[in-house]
Amino acid sequence: MALPSFNWWGKGSHKGTPVVVTMENPNWSMVELEAPSESDFQTSTVTQEKARGKNAKQLTWVLLLKAHRAAGCLTSVASTLFSLGSTVRRRVISGRTDDNDSTPSTENKTVKTRFYNCIKAFLWLSLLLLGFEIAAYFKGWHFGAPKLQLQYIFTAPFGVRDLFDGLYTRWVLIRVGYLAPPLQFLANVCIILFIVQSLDRLVLCLGCFWIRFKKIKPIPKEDAIIDLEENGFFPMVLVQIPMCNEKEVYQQSIAAVCNLDWPKSKILIQVLDDSDEPATQLLIKEEVHKWQQDGARIVYRHRVIRDGYKAGNLKSGMSYGYVKEYEFVAIFDADFQPAPDFLKRTIPHFKDNEDVGLVQARWSFVNKDENLLTRLQNVNLSFHFEVEQQVNGVFINFFGFNGTAGVWRIKALEESGGWLERTTVEDMDIAVRAHLHGWKFVFLNDVECQCELPESYEAYRKQQHRWHSGPMQLFRLCLPDIIRAKISMWKKFNMIFLFFLLRKLILPFYSFTLFCIILPMTMFIPEAELPAWVVCYIPATMSFLNILPTPKSFPFIVPYLLFENTMSVTKFNAMISGLFQLGSAYEWVVTKKSGRSSEGDLVSLVEKETKQQSSESERNLDETKTNILREQKSRQKKHNRMYTKELALAFLLLTASARSLLSAQGIHFYFLLFQGISFLLVGLDLIGEQVL
Repeated sequence: MALPSFNWWGKGSHKGTPVVVTMENPNWSMVELEAPSESDFQTSTVTQEKARGKNAKQLTWVLLLKAHRAAGCLTSVASTLFSLGSTVRRRVISGRTDDNDSTPSTENKTVKTRFYNCIKAFLWLSLLLLGFEIAAYFKGWHFGAPKLQLQYIFTAPFGVRDLFDGLYTRWVLIRVGYLAPPLQFLANVCIILFIVQSLDRLVLCLGCFWIRFKKIKPIPKEDAIIDLEENGFFPMVLVQIPMCNEKEVYQQSIAAVCNLDWPKSKILIQVLDDSDEPATQLLIKEEVHKWQQDGARIVYRHRVIRDGYKAGNLKSGMSYGYVKEYEFVAIFDADFQPAPDFLKRTIPHFKDNEDVGLVQARWSFVNKDENLLTRLQNVNLSFHFEVEQQVNGVFINFFGFNGTAGVWRIKALEESGGWLERTTVEDMDIAVRAHLHGWKFVFLNDVECQCELPESYEAYRKQQHRWHSGPMQLFRLCLPDIIRAKISMWKKFNMIFLFFLLRKLILPFYSFTLFCIILPMTMFIPEAELPAWVVCYIPATMSFLNILPTPKSFPFIVPYLLFENTMSVTKFNAMISGLFQLGSAYEWVVTKKSGRSSEGDLVSLVEKETKQQSSESERNLDETKTNILREQKSRQKKHNRMYTKELALAFLLLTASARSLLSAQGIHFYFLLFQGISFLLVGLDLIGEQVL
């Protein structure tokens, strides 16, 4: 339909005359309008001019405000980069690396050096190849596909080739005939493992979604709740707090356990202290004595010979004769703070469920927002508890015991062989043996126990080394028992393939091999290719699934993906150490605690002691506590170390990204660039606690 045409009269010299609007469309009717007067035009003009002036002033102020903000942003970015550069310079000048660590370690230095030398060999080889490729690029051999390079080699006359041309020709023929096929085969194997592991992760997420959709969760029987609330039936519970030189956090754990809402006649608390520092022993012993005077049933036990680390400590605590009077044992590490109703929410799940051997609670973290490192750990552990542990607990009744914040039926521990010192993951060891004996596990996602996350990369790396070398030790020891066990084939398949191989061995293997070795090498051997969906799309999807349990962490999805790949070098090294029983597999280092959540409790407890008692010995104890607090604060000003393996891999990836830039491979270039920067930041220890 054609739009109507308008004729406007009455403007200009025809003032005050009617305005006739003529429309050519016959469907429109004739309309007569009153023309505006001259005063109306003048008023409207003044109003419009004022509005324009006002809008111009507002626009000016908005532009000035945005310019001010942009200047402030640039200034802050510049100052941040300047401080970052100063920090890097100081750490490089200090020259402290993980190779000259002063802490005692049983790690095999020869194996560690060999692993580092392999990475350095890849780095030097990549630098040599990058030089070749840059020279070829400036000679005009920058072709889009390897076939074009081969076409040039076979068609160019030999007379025009110089020495470099001959060397480059030989190199292309060698990589096409000998290097590309095995590299492509290894890449395909890693891709298959990557897809299988991603499918396992997807199935776990679907299981978690189903649990939430159906609102499935373990519920104790009504009789058990009635026995506690109405009949006053409370079983005997033993509580164990294993610790070793935990002077930063010992008070908060002891106080939290002594405040558990359970009849004092039905609970006994063992403080199992393996500390080798006399001052720490004195502090813990005095803390136990204080709670004894307050009426708590708590005892202090110290071993002279520290065999077996934590497993030996727990085994020693279970060896006392009075333990036979107790039916359950709750275990809390030194930095864990259970809520007062912890036992009332866990013990009822054992009632009339004689096949339940373990009830595990979820961890929550008091310092999850402390720095970038703790935020990324929170993402990882939240997925572990809410997805892995919960799904396995609901559908399989089996998962790995986390070593703390759990309650065991003592009968299950005894029938499974008790605590053994054969690995560094005694918690997983007892869980596997208990499952092979037919015991079932219950995971409570809604029962939380507060604890601390490692705030420094050094502490986190040592923790992850132990967590990934121990399972491989255990797998070697338990494989014959799993095969001979009288359990269903599905449970054997789940334990061997899913629990050990896929999640403990395959995951660190392909993460390190695929993204840290194969991907950089494909930049110099372009005949072997990695598709874009392997480099970007599937990892991004898996990171998205991992971050679902912590929606507030979505801004950290990219750093999380890069950091997990960065940690693969530590996990891969630990996995190899545990699988082949190398020296570092038996290394046990107590994770350092900051104790920031205990300093307030320390002050309040000191004030309480001052009001109640004024003896000379307790005044000396107060002085000792004050000195330890000063020592904690002074230890915070330490020199961070540089990590050689991470730095070598950073330069390897950045070199590969430069080669990728020559061939204009967009997504590979960006991945290699940001992954290399991630390794560089971790290698310079710029993640975690920002100390100099």
